[in-house]
Amino acid sequence: MNNIHPTNIYLNRSDKEQYLKQKAKVIWITGLSGSGKSTLAHGLERRLAERGYLTQVLDGDNIRTGINNNLGFTAEDRNENIRRIAEINKLFLNCGIITINAFISPTNAVRQMAREIIGDDFIEIFVDASFETCAQRDPKGLYKKALAGEIKNFTGLDAPFDRPEDAEVTVDTNKLSIEEGIEKAYEFVKSEVRW
Repeated sequence: MNNIHPTNIYLNRSDKEQYLKQKAKVIWITGLSGSGKSTLAHGLERRLAERGYLTQVLDGDNIRTGINNNLGFTAEDRNENIRRIAEINKLFLNCGIITINAFISPTNAVRQMAREIIGDDFIEIFVDASFETCAQRDPKGLYKKALAGEIKNFTGLDAPFDRPEDAEVTVDTNKLSIEEGIEKAYEFVKSEVRW
């Protein structure tokens, strides 16, 4: 670490935000597998793009097939997964970009770690859907495999999921349609990103 020296910056974050006419934020969507996180993330991205905002969606599939493809699903690997994602988000913040994340991020401790790495620009959205609701949806067939014992450390079954304590927005997909959830999330986010 002694040989690392910060580079002088020509354009800072506020210059880039001014250029993009938006405030950079990190939107962190959490919930069980199958709760609707990625669908909500892409719907929110669409809504923001229609209004001229520059965004990037990060989710488990595009992160774990790339930068985090060397991590498994142990508690230690899950923590490292979220730590790396939070650090990537800091880079996007400095570019002035609104980053929308869709990750289970199962414990309050790991979400708090991400919040501390990112700072005041962290917006947490909890997609609240019961284990039973997600198991009925089972879009990737993971619940069927987990309940049959084919997947170990499955969040909500034999690995913990802590309901968020500090979420800025809760979208209950047991009761709301996905479009209603997108609208609820957008109504909160729009004032946070407006230049």
